[in-house]
Amino acid sequence: MSNPLAPNQLTGKRALVTGSSRGIGADTVTYFAEAGADVVINYRNKAARAQKLADGLAAHGGRVLVEGADLTEQDSVDAMFASVQEAFGGLDVLVLNASGGMESGMGEDYALVLNRDSQLRVLDAALPLLAPGSRVVFVTSHQAHFIRTVETMPEYLPVALSKRAGEDALRARIPELAERGIEFVVVSGDMIEGTITATLLERANPGAIGERKEAAGRLYNVSEFAAEVALAAVEPVPAENTRYVGDVTDFLAQGQA
Repeated sequence: MSNPLAPNQLTGKRALVTGSSRGIGADTVTYFAEAGADVVINYRNKAARAQKLADGLAAHGGRVLVEGADLTEQDSVDAMFASVQEAFGGLDVLVLNASGGMESGMGEDYALVLNRDSQLRVLDAALPLLAPGSRVVFVTSHQAHFIRTVETMPEYLPVALSKRAGEDALRARIPELAERGIEFVVVSGDMIEGTITATLLERANPGAIGERKEAAGRLYNVSEFAAEVALAAVEPVPAENTRYVGDVTDFLAQGQA
């Protein structure tokens, strides 16, 4: 997909995307870099992949910083933002993209720790770097955003509940952010083809993604959804601070069946 942002649209801007060594995060940070922004690629344990992405983005002329950080660890998050402060002096865009909860070998509370607690941890650490006019973008799914009215697959329920808890906790900070002149927007979309979450769901519940695709008519792919996330960082904040990707009518109809 072509970049939805105009050339040089973000020249002079600085953006950090959590979980950006692959998938939606990688495509989002690529769109930012191609539009002229200085970018921070954040990863948890895929250093080589993050560096490969950074090497490619450097050709666009902006500064590229690669920062490994475990978002569930305060010291790790603090170290990342200290490096960002030293290298860039601040941030204009923070995209809270990293999420999870279906990985094997994690504690029972891992989904909540990552999808709620860590989102607040990252926001708090970023606040000193976010000047008036900056924007925070939180990436979620319809399955999480509408979890109170539309049932989801049992395998995804812990993730959906924890991501909704994270969204609620972040929304509670909107008045504080507004006082600082910082805008906040949620980007919500249906299941995305090609993501690690979709892969894990399909593994746990074979045919689940195909069924959702058939019901919806189509599902966005990674680059298409990332384009919406990138646009959410620059376009006017929509009503209720929420940018819906695609038509949600069919999705909401499931809760009325």
